[in-house]
Amino acid sequence: MPHDPVPHLVIVGGGFAGLWATRALAKARLRITLIDRRNHHLFQPLLYQVATAGLSSPDIAAPLRHILRRQRNVDVRLGEVTAIDKQQREVVLGDGTRVGYDLLMVASGATHAYFGHDEWAGDAPGLKTLDDALLLRRKLLLAFERAEAENDPEKKAAWLSFAVVGAGPTGVELAGTLAEIARHTLRNEFRHIDPASARVRLVEAGLRVLSSFPERLSQKAREQLERLGVEVLTGTPVNDINAFGFQLGDVHVPARTVVWAAGVAASPLARTLDVPLDRAGRVQVQPDLTVPGHPEIFVAGDLAALLQDNGRPVPGVAPAAKQMGAYVAQVIRARLDGASPPAPFRYNDQGNLATIGRMAAIVHMGKLQLSGVLAWWFWLAAHVFFLIGFRNRLVVLLNWGVAYWSYQRSARIILGNPYDDRKPDPR
Repeated sequence: MPHDPVPHLVIVGGGFAGLWATRALAKARLRITLIDRRNHHLFQPLLYQVATAGLSSPDIAAPLRHILRRQRNVDVRLGEVTAIDKQQREVVLGDGTRVGYDLLMVASGATHAYFGHDEWAGDAPGLKTLDDALLLRRKLLLAFERAEAENDPEKKAAWLSFAVVGAGPTGVELAGTLAEIARHTLRNEFRHIDPASARVRLVEAGLRVLSSFPERLSQKAREQLERLGVEVLTGTPVNDINAFGFQLGDVHVPARTVVWAAGVAASPLARTLDVPLDRAGRVQVQPDLTVPGHPEIFVAGDLAALLQDNGRPVPGVAPAAKQMGAYVAQVIRARLDGASPPAPFRYNDQGNLATIGRMAAIVHMGKLQLSGVLAWWFWLAAHVFFLIGFRNRLVVLLNWGVAYWSYQRSARIILGNPYDDRKPDPR
């Protein structure tokens, strides 16, 4: 530890890891600077609900300054960290500003991974931020509007064709919700199309959906998706994506709306640390979540790669990020107090949950395996409980209650100029 009586801790990223570490150090003898390129903390597990018009942005996000307004040892700073100078112990912001640190925690998260096909990003957006969610909501709602105005049957069908690439939790939740919107929410609202005729495809290169769940629950999820009307296509990877569809094997499938949910890559900030990375670009941290050779630098959340006792990496999920953030705070407090360091980090797997649609979900918690209605209620209670702030919980509960009884979605507003992104079909 430095000789400065009040060491300076810089935390990069206000997600689950960064925020949990910050709050756990509320009474520590530290100056904390929390830097994030956005001014809010996002409850990412419900991001797909914003994309599908079930919730509004403020329902699942809260300003970092508001969350930390009573924590006097924290200075919140809006900015994007572009590099880390380990020798000078400084982080470099996008405007060239340098912020010195005694201790550093990097938790800048992950971004989309297109497996070498970054050119697909423009036609198959992913879902990581509120900006992504609002863009996706716009694309989904505009597709029905375009279909309503189209006279050519083939082009109309292409606008009513939706594809979600990747059958992890995000892909499954998006596909199930899209099917519900087409078959229930938009019923009787159009005059020249039947929204229920829309085709929603869930495309997975692997052999089953939700591969991180036990096979029995994976099969249950597939059955629930198919009952909702989702076409589940497994075992064949997507070869190409453009503005008019995607290539599946030798077959071109017309689809004017494709969503990417197939992979993630670590934040590019990891490369500026000049330390060993795994194949996904994550930092291979020590058991105490420090960077090799630099005990003053911690890495946590989706940016950290650490093997568990079972040989599998700690998953990039919210509970793991929270536990890592709390653990980093433990290590720092022990150093400040001159106490023995805590035992190496060990992830406490609290189980996996995924919702498929109305009254349909799966839950895996140790030996407990649930599917259907009971799992859906369990999923709902867990997500409301972990939302930050009483207002957020109340608003989400009210919106979900209205949606449950009426099938309606309160945030179906198309923002921006609806004509500025039209691409004519060359056919």
